[in-house]
Amino acid sequence: MLYIVSKKNKRFSNWARNIQQHVEQIFYPTSVEEVVSIVQRCKKERKKIRVVGSGHSFTPLACSREVMVSLDEMQGIEEINHEEGSATVWAGTKLKKLGELLHKHGVAQENLGDINAQSIAGAITTGTHGTGATLGNLSTQVLEVTVVTADGNVITSSQNENAHLFKALQLSLGMLGIIVKVKIKVIPSYKLQYESKRIPFSTCMEKLAHYKSSFRHFEFYCFPYSDTTQIKCLQPTNAPTTKQSVIHTFNETFIENGLFYVLSMACRMLPSLCKPISRLSASVIPSTKKVHQNFRIFASKRLVKFHEMEYCIPAEHMEVVITLIKRTIEAKKIAVHFPIECRYVKADDIWLSPSYKRDSAYIAVHMFRGMPYASYFKEIENIFLEYDGRPHWGKMHTLKGKSLQQKYSMLSSFLKMREEMDHDGMFLNTYLEDIFHMSPSKKEEKPVEMITTNQR
Repeated sequence: MLYIVSKKNKRFSNWARNIQQHVEQIFYPTSVEEVVSIVQRCKKERKKIRVVGSGHSFTPLACSREVMVSLDEMQGIEEINHEEGSATVWAGTKLKKLGELLHKHGVAQENLGDINAQSIAGAITTGTHGTGATLGNLSTQVLEVTVVTADGNVITSSQNENAHLFKALQLSLGMLGIIVKVKIKVIPSYKLQYESKRIPFSTCMEKLAHYKSSFRHFEFYCFPYSDTTQIKCLQPTNAPTTKQSVIHTFNETFIENGLFYVLSMACRMLPSLCKPISRLSASVIPSTKKVHQNFRIFASKRLVKFHEMEYCIPAEHMEVVITLIKRTIEAKKIAVHFPIECRYVKADDIWLSPSYKRDSAYIAVHMFRGMPYASYFKEIENIFLEYDGRPHWGKMHTLKGKSLQQKYSMLSSFLKMREEMDHDGMFLNTYLEDIFHMSPSKKEEKPVEMITTNQR
């Protein structure tokens, strides 16, 4: 019997701290063999398993009251193939560490999101994305997946091997098995020039087509109750790396996080301050230019905790939807001061991808932790749904059952495959059974504890 490090009777909390879960046992395997041993043991004892990465999902995707598995001890690069343009990496590897390791080999991922705390498996499992009209989400970078299935077998799936599973495994919500290793597409290491500046909202709307086609990566942030919009434009460059100035470090640490936290606390105590504070935040956006390695440019510090809902809509609806969101906030006088984040992602053919078969715009709304968010999110979700929106799996939403099947045309095929691969529902939890309207495979677990807005 393998000795596997584990902790018993622990309490899991996600990054936003809106999900808390008591779990009987959390395992920390260090090898594929240990993962197989955990699965076989759980199959014998009829225990449910969920895998947790860094807890950056705002939903209870990773939770289980019985067994959770962390792959934090399975990090690093197994192989770089420069000719093929690929890197084989262990599934628990955090994106920040992966960027640094790949750079040492002279390669990089073609795109990343703005948070680098997730594990590579967690990022692809939930459909994490960056921005770029010609670039897909992180799941599109996957060339091959190695997974431990419910019967304890280790299988590899790619376009050439077990191909019938591949489009489901590229984005699986952890429902098909435990991903232990992935081969991802990489390109030669590169630097990016980053530019941030303030422009009027109307100007941003007029030039949307120009910005998204002229820059490899483009995103913008709209501030409630303000006409000011922050645009971020990133372009590959061979220019010298910019030295990190004291002013930039001060802005990133103190202004964007420390001061914003203080202002957010003020909004929580006195919601009427949301409007002036949102305007103040927009007015102090720094105009910045810098050059650095790609993985350093993509990531932003996120120290202020919040709740988030994000939907993917057809790219052509970006202007009308973001305009409606701003008007709705102002008309209903919603107490929110967090900016609205807007990005672009290329279409793909991954079954559960929000960008399945359509070029997409992603719009995310946020609410400071501890402030009421449900009515705000519901108002904005109604707008998303009116324009054929599909929810991001790791963010908050209210869709279930037939509503999800209407949005994700391949969901029925995916769930049929899940049933074939995991008939006993080992890799399910009550949240997944609920949103997909699946009958519990055994006696029902107690629901996950959701922390309410009046809890700190």
